[in-house]
Amino acid sequence: MEKKNPSGNEYIVIKAKEDGVNVIGLTRGSDTRFHHSEKLDQGEVMIAQFTEHTSAIKIRGNARIMTSYGELESEAKK
Repeated sequence: MEKKNPSGNEYIVIKAKEDGVNVIGLTRGSDTRFHHSEKLDQGEVMIAQFTEHTSAIKIRGNARIMTSYGELESEAKK
């Protein structure tokens, strides 16, 4: 039997591939605003969750992102 998150919220895993990767949480509602920010250094991992307050997560820098939908990589600005 597959375990589901009881709140229905999705988790993502972010692994920094360089120092200074920014992870920014954005709010839900009529006005999208930043509500939380973290900076990761190379090799650090963050597990983030979409919640009733978080509708989007923005990632700046070179990182590996793992979701239930698959994996992708963000790139550093050139």
